[in-house]
Amino acid sequence: MSTFAILLGGTVKPTKRLKQQLTQARVIAADSGMQHAGTLALKPELWVGDFDSASLHLQKKHGEVPRQEFPVDKDATDGEIAIAEALRRGATRLILVGGFGGQFDHALAHAGFLLGLAKRGMDIVMTSGDEEAHALIDQLELDDLAVGTRLSIAPFTDLRGLTLSGVKWPLSRRDVLLGSALTLSNVVTGTVRMSQLAGSAIVLTYPTELE
Repeated sequence: MSTFAILLGGTVKPTKRLKQQLTQARVIAADSGMQHAGTLALKPELWVGDFDSASLHLQKKHGEVPRQEFPVDKDATDGEIAIAEALRRGATRLILVGGFGGQFDHALAHAGFLLGLAKRGMDIVMTSGDEEAHALIDQLELDDLAVGTRLSIAPFTDLRGLTLSGVKWPLSRRDVLLGSALTLSNVVTGTVRMSQLAGSAIVLTYPTELE
């Protein structure tokens, strides 16, 4: 498995869990996402973007990193370009670091990347260090969460026949409408398993709240 970490421009907390996840990952930075390289002690192999949000200080500090520069007027975000380059280089697993926070339109786009790539079979997670997102397309199992961890399922479409176990409030073949808060703020009690008959959602976990 070839793991790539994509450094995005959102917020990042350098937790022990995040650093462990990044062990042996190859790294590509997207524009201002390079700010996380120093915080996480990473050395990206590539820096892509239009560099409209990367400060001159940041550009000078990481001047040795190879760049691919793009015009500001383009039909893809810098994060999308970085993901495409990771896939071109053989990525089979992606860690989107810093996908939360920052501009809300970009955060939504990152969630869209998560769902879209998961539908294509990609192993992918988005993280800020203290918050993680996984795609629920048809089924999902999470076996590395401590008992007591908060977990939410945010529907991106109507969900039909959602089954959820390994949590304080399980569900069995329950329909959950888009916009419903039914599946927010559950609590992990063991290995979490979920599946649905139709629809897609983002599963959010907060694994460092118990530390």
